[in-house]
Amino acid sequence: QNHGNYVISLANVVRWLGQQAEALGVEVFPGFPAAEILYNDDGSVIGVATGNMGVDRHGEPTAAFQLGMELHAKYTFFAEGARGHLGKQLIAKYKLDAGRDPQTYAIGIKEIWEIDPKMHKPGLVVHTAGWPLDSKTYGGSFLYHLENNQVAVGYVVGLAYENPYLSPYEEFQRYKTHPEIRKFFEGGKRLAYGARAITAGGLQSLPKLTFPGGALIGCDAGFLNASRIKGSHAAIKTGMLAAEAVFEALNGGRQYDELTAYSAAFEKSWLHEELHKARNFKPSMSKGLVAGTLLVGIDQVLFGGKAPWTLHHSHADHECLKPAADFTPISYPKPDGKLTFDRLSSVFISNTNHAEDQPIHLTLKDASVPVGINLAKYAGPEARYCPAGVYEFVKNDDNTDRLQINAQNCVHCKTCDIKDPTQNIVWVTPEGGGGPNYSNM
Repeated sequence: QNHGNYVISLANVVRWLGQQAEALGVEVFPGFPAAEILYNDDGSVIGVATGNMGVDRHGEPTAAFQLGMELHAKYTFFAEGARGHLGKQLIAKYKLDAGRDPQTYAIGIKEIWEIDPKMHKPGLVVHTAGWPLDSKTYGGSFLYHLENNQVAVGYVVGLAYENPYLSPYEEFQRYKTHPEIRKFFEGGKRLAYGARAITAGGLQSLPKLTFPGGALIGCDAGFLNASRIKGSHAAIKTGMLAAEAVFEALNGGRQYDELTAYSAAFEKSWLHEELHKARNFKPSMSKGLVAGTLLVGIDQVLFGGKAPWTLHHSHADHECLKPAADFTPISYPKPDGKLTFDRLSSVFISNTNHAEDQPIHLTLKDASVPVGINLAKYAGPEARYCPAGVYEFVKNDDNTDRLQINAQNCVHCKTCDIKDPTQNIVWVTPEGGGGPNYSNM
């Protein structure tokens, strides 16, 4: 139920929040990614270092070189969003996921349109489940009517899907061709495009939130209500709870220890209650549209989210992909340039930009894996799960295959870091300021 909520542009809200924070004396450093975690000798976190600027493709300093800064703090909060580059390292170092379910994710692909005023209904919210995905694959859509004859439309695909031929981007484009959806967009104009992974495992996949010297907040930990496709309220609330815990700690003269009061406050909060009620949604829907809908109905309607059982996630998303030999390639319709579009024209309107000569921020642990395993066994799924055309298999002069990485196209969705079947792709922070520039998303 979405009655009584507001339909807003998160980009606009965050800009406004930034102004409020700066007015209170908070220092904001835009364009400087936190690239490295800094530790004390005892293993506690002391802060972060920003990435170096002005480094060329080979890692050598250029005339524009600028050394990164070390930012030290008594406590450091990590709020990088889903599959945070540093959050992932912290979870591994401190074994924060011990005894937890594997985290599971989805990719959300989104567009902003200006539509015919006759079709615009401010505040209208439309959700769908299933089509055009098959009934075994988790996914669904959202369509929000904003102000100024604009709508936000998007499609979410669970990254635990099995078929390596599936393309979340193409499924989203196909979704818009449904008669009940197409009618909103005919005669309209697409204004913006973006994509981002979301952390959808729920309460049973939440890692331990604290470690010596810091904490995970927001989607870096996985605070998202998958049944509502909403996490911004959870990010704000966990930030508030962590701030209250650190305020108490600083007043007590403490530093670099664990903020156990943060975890305790979360356990007692309305957010924990909300996530507990929604905990069985994603595991249920992972069993397929029909069985999942039935299970969710029992859980939410019959038991009001308080069923005496908790369903669990048994596999990480990258473990779910099956060999291409088990499937038939999916034939997706060609884009018409009016309602449906190709990847490159979409990336263009995401205002994505990276310095051409900077080191590639999509790194490979083993350069032989993309062709030797991913292409050979899974038909090169990275060319399909990436919503920005970053990964492309091309022929060498001797007719052998190689993976070409078009890093300048990357919209920082993190899907490759999550779905790569051998976990061979590691997303690292690019040079500061690089990436998509979402002005009104």
